[in-house]
Amino acid sequence: MTTSGKLFGVGMGPGDAGYVTLRARAVVLEAGVVAHFAKKGRRGHARTIADAAIGTGRREMALVYPVTTEIAVADPGYGAAITSFYDEAAEAIARELAAGTDVAVLCEGDPFFYGSFMHLWRRLRGRFAVEVVPGVTGMSGCWSRAGVPITWGDDVLTVLPATLAKEDLVRRLGTTDAAVIMKLGRNLPKVRAALIEAGLIERAVFVERGTMDGEIVCPLAEKADDEAPYFAMVLVPGEGRRL
Repeated sequence: MTTSGKLFGVGMGPGDAGYVTLRARAVVLEAGVVAHFAKKGRRGHARTIADAAIGTGRREMALVYPVTTEIAVADPGYGAAITSFYDEAAEAIARELAAGTDVAVLCEGDPFFYGSFMHLWRRLRGRFAVEVVPGVTGMSGCWSRAGVPITWGDDVLTVLPATLAKEDLVRRLGTTDAAVIMKLGRNLPKVRAALIEAGLIERAVFVERGTMDGEIVCPLAEKADDEAPYFAMVLVPGEGRRL
């Protein structure tokens, strides 16, 4: 009787391969199949981080998104396409697991923090053994490289997706001590406007590709344009108790 394989969600950290944990590296080296998410025609970021660990001759499974930013998230077509994609990806992985093969799904940052892996986990956790290997989050990588202590004393930190409406961003920024605003991309002009309205623009720090090649760190107020890639975020450090 064949024993089912184990599913691993492996946090690969924020970008610099030096931040990959010992446990993550061991799992990637030992898994029978290494799976990774990717955009059409591109290598996934998590897969790039894993270059040093994977080596050659490994069995890989590329999970290629049918859409990314081509369709708005609110469009019904987006939801239908992505739901089908996760269903099919989960079943492809299930076939490997049922055959007794361990599968490591590479994840940027931490698997349980805005991660695509969570959609596979939700579909497979009741059918197979699962281990989630935590990773250094993108936001902690960014505030460390930017030299920005994010919370002091009793500061409350709020993590905000830039996809929220401007009014929601302003409201939530007004009720927190520190903030991280993620998923910038085309939302940067809206985020800048929200920070100005909330009176926080002078505290805001823009970080692009934190811990990666091409890293950029600057005060948001000094950033002359509104261009931002997906791997960018804004940090608003707290001003709590110093001892």
